[in-house]
Amino acid sequence: MGRMFADHFSSMRAMRQYRRANSQVTRKRLARRVVAATGIAPDGDDQACRWIAVRHADDHIHIVATTVRADGRRPRTNRDGWRAQKECRKIEEEFGLRRSKSGDLTAPKTLTSAEQAKAQRRGKSVTSREWLRDEAYAVLAVVRTEEEFFSVLDSLGIQAKKRIDPETGDVIGYSLAAPGDTNAQGESIWLGGSKLASDLSIHRIRERLDAQKSDDVPAAGIRPVSPWHQAETALRQASAVLDSGDDAAAQAQLAAFAELLHNTAKTGPPGNRAELRAAAAAFNRANRSAIRADHQQAAALRGAARELCTAIGPGQDGAAFIALLSSAVLLAIAAARWHEKRGHQQQAAAARRAAEHLSSGYRQAAAPVLADLAQRAPRAEVARRFEADLRRAVPEQADRILADPAWPALTTTLARAESSGHRVGEVLAEAAEQRELDTAHSLAEVLNWRISAMPNKRASAATARSRSLGGTAYRPSSTAMTELPPHVEVARRTNSR
Repeated sequence: MGRMFADHFSSMRAMRQYRRANSQVTRKRLARRVVAATGIAPDGDDQACRWIAVRHADDHIHIVATTVRADGRRPRTNRDGWRAQKECRKIEEEFGLRRSKSGDLTAPKTLTSAEQAKAQRRGKSVTSREWLRDEAYAVLAVVRTEEEFFSVLDSLGIQAKKRIDPETGDVIGYSLAAPGDTNAQGESIWLGGSKLASDLSIHRIRERLDAQKSDDVPAAGIRPVSPWHQAETALRQASAVLDSGDDAAAQAQLAAFAELLHNTAKTGPPGNRAELRAAAAAFNRANRSAIRADHQQAAALRGAARELCTAIGPGQDGAAFIALLSSAVLLAIAAARWHEKRGHQQQAAAARRAAEHLSSGYRQAAAPVLADLAQRAPRAEVARRFEADLRRAVPEQADRILADPAWPALTTTLARAESSGHRVGEVLAEAAEQRELDTAHSLAEVLNWRISAMPNKRASAATARSRSLGGTAYRPSSTAMTELPPHVEVARRTNSR
């Protein structure tokens, strides 16, 4: 049997200035370059495999080659797909064509036409391979041990078959089978974890789980009241790690961010879950690269992600949830830029798709709250005083913030912060310093949610006094100064775990 190599030069038809790339002579030369790069027919080798190039359309060709040389030997085609892709990227650059997104050997296996056809026959929007991969990521985001991982998979109806070392008895691999996914003989179709995704191998899973064992239980007295506030704080810290130059730590933050997205999609408001699930699915491709993650460096974000599993909906912490979405958008954008700088084109594109879904979810959640805050804006003289504080705290961005449609909503939040014991100038400066604002679409909105998530100083002081007197400690909401109006409060739900 022969092997099929196909590369789609999608820009040839669109870029008329490079018509020479469509000439018969050029197509032959490009085909020769690809088969030489893959080892099918090295230059000057008259015993190489036989091949033909087929002009399938105006904008691309297919190459069909035998896999036995004329002298009866097999060609050296190790990593031929990667080498063909690398040569095609060179051709795109040489002819000024639109650059395709290069891979780094961490992408999941390409779906076959048979898998896609089977999904269509079964009325499924995704293949069994895609479904299993997404479910495995979602389960990994909530479990703390390897035993829990397989137990939760079983509770979801997903069959798991462990591969055991005959000498040690240790689990050295595993395969999964989706419910009802069988072959013609009625046997379950098994897919290995590493075949679903490179970071779903048993060894990579253990690396993640082992890294969190020492950080599972927070020290007494330091657990934030709101899991949403804890997660938002961890997201801002993760953004700083991406700028630190420590690639292993940054890669770990991205893996933990992927877990947080899965858990947010489970426990967030019902109206936002569709976009959050789409964001989590998109970011699955952005959370892995050829850079080995140092998962110990992402303990805070991973711990915050798991705390969300115990949340029963944002409720009165709705402002903290919206602040989390705002920070998640900025982190997804930062992830795309981080990947782009390192040549991870597929991951960068996936991070941008995730950012788009997160932005949509953020707008859904934020719009009614911002509208209500704007209606409650303080008197004009108070707003002018806040404007003066703003110009002193963030002079470079002040004009842009004042022109922002969300400025009236921000003045309401500033008034509440002031009444809860904060100095307006100080909270503005603190919120601006938490993370750069240049990537934000609305500076006023970002500042609004950052300030909303700050604790109520007066309530915190009352709690401290109560504890010092030995009384029952009142635990204030981290967002008490920005309670949501009744018509937008998120309904609580029973924890599904």
